[in-house]
Amino acid sequence: MEEIEKFFKCPYCLEKISMLLDTSNNDTQSYVEDCEVCCNPIQITFTGSNHKIKGFLAEKAYG
Repeated sequence: MEEIEKFFKCPYCLEKISMLLDTSNNDTQSYVEDCEVCCNPIQITFTGSNHKIKGFLAEKAYG
C-alpha cells in the first residue's frame, strides 16, 4: 500500500488538515472521513495513478 499525505482546508471550519490517501489503486476512490479539528464529515474523492494523486475533491458530506 502506497500512502500520500494530502493537505487541504476543511470545507466546514476552513482549518488546514491532512489525510493519508492510498494511491496504490489506480481507480477513483470516494469515502467519508471526519475533520480532525471540527469533527464534521468530509466527502473525499480522489483518483490515484502511478502512486500519485491525479484529482482531489473535499466537500461537505450529506449536504
